[in-house]
Amino acid sequence: MKKIKDYSLYLILSEKFAKKRDVLEVAKEAIEAGIDILQMREKEKSQEELIRLGSQLSSLCKNKEVIFIVNDDPVVAKEVGADGVHLGQKDITKCSIKEARDILGKDKIIGVSTHSIEELRKAEKSDCDYIAYGPIFSTVTKDYLIGTDDMENVLALGQKPIVFIGGITLDNIDTLLSKGAKIIAAIRALLEVDDTRGTISKFKEKISNYKQGIK
Repeated sequence: MKKIKDYSLYLILSEKFAKKRDVLEVAKEAIEAGIDILQMREKEKSQEELIRLGSQLSSLCKNKEVIFIVNDDPVVAKEVGADGVHLGQKDITKCSIKEARDILGKDKIIGVSTHSIEELRKAEKSDCDYIAYGPIFSTVTKDYLIGTDDMENVLALGQKPIVFIGGITLDNIDTLLSKGAKIIAAIRALLEVDDTRGTISKFKEKISNYKQGIK
């Protein structure tokens, strides 16, 4: 089973934020630039379209040993041979973590979104493999934010890998890294830019510096 590792960069790929670029080309750029995890997050495609795109992304990721995650749907994740699925709080009311595990099997990754300490505690006790926590900063994908005040408690509670997400940019990533964050996820900061490859390299450099103790 693949595992989410510390000091990883997690790209959430969405056609909506890719500035009208072909998402497969963006994915290729991102993989070559060194992302560690790629999630397919497409809210407006049919299951058939998701399977078609997911199969292509799955193949790209496997060739470069990048972890490939499908958002929302464990059935699509299984169909395309993804490494796992990511479930939001609404998703687990429709398909529980146990049901997702039954669909995918024990060797696949299940991630869960959390937006509070209470949800994080609940996720810690579940059969998920990593926990996303956010939105940390203001972002157009959510109409609220959590902030960084609880990060010390979040990291102290976290026995599973914790992915910090929400409005993270090159300008504020150091705030998170300095507080102990080790896995960073981004959407717009990596997609709504003219140079995805260069931006990913800068994110990776900052994460690597904290891993090496260079701040």
